Amino acid sequence: MTLEDALIGNDWHDVLQNEWSKPYWHQLNQFVDEEYSTHTIYPEREDIFACFRRTSFQKTSVVILGQDPYHGAGQAHGLSFSVAGNETLPPSLRNMYKEMREDIGCAPSTGDLGAWADQGVLLLNTVLTVREGQAHSHANRGWEVLTDAVITHLSEREDPVVFVLWGNFARKKKRLIDPAKNVIIEGAHPSPLSAYRGFFGSKPYSAINAELVRIGKKPITFCTKQ
Repeated sequence: MTLEDALIGNDWHDVLQNEWSKPYWHQLNQFVDEEYSTHTIYPEREDIFACFRRTSFQKTSVVILGQDPYHGAGQAHGLSFSVAGNETLPPSLRNMYKEMREDIGCAPSTGDLGAWADQGVLLLNTVLTVREGQAHSHANRGWEVLTDAVITHLSEREDPVVFVLWGNFARKKKRLIDPAKNVIIEGAHPSPLSAYRGFFGSKPYSAINAELVRIGKKPITFCTKQ
């Protein structure tokens, strides 16, 4: 099974169809196949494209950009910052919830952000796979080319998108986003290394919803129960 087979089922497959014939994509397919055959890789293969299955191209109203999946057992399930089931909250997500309580007075009951995805929040990592225990181990293998294309297609869409860029890595993607057509909310990353340098107190969730209302879209219910 090739990687793009996992995208079949909604409009992302057609949006990204030009990528499937490019040399980097074939190289990435080979690399990912070999990695899953020889190492423990996260997320599970069937969850690599979960963010696209949960949030179609046309339905996307917000993008929250992460870097690469969690590299601990049982955590990553294809949605940036989110953890599966009742897994313990990783530090960045814990800080996200802390700020959410200060900002809007509540937070989800688990670390699974799938309910956000179902409302139109594309929880996109720039790299979609990782070796167990080795952060950034699948960086610069081709995933960034694909996810840059995702950001570009959304930026060029007639219907505007709210892009949330936390941290320097995510902010580098501003070059792909047309600020005249879209909304960019940027700030410090919620990780323990930077949360006290501007993430706490930034009130990103109320800012996201204020911008969605301003551009005529439905606000996100962030405080969800799975």
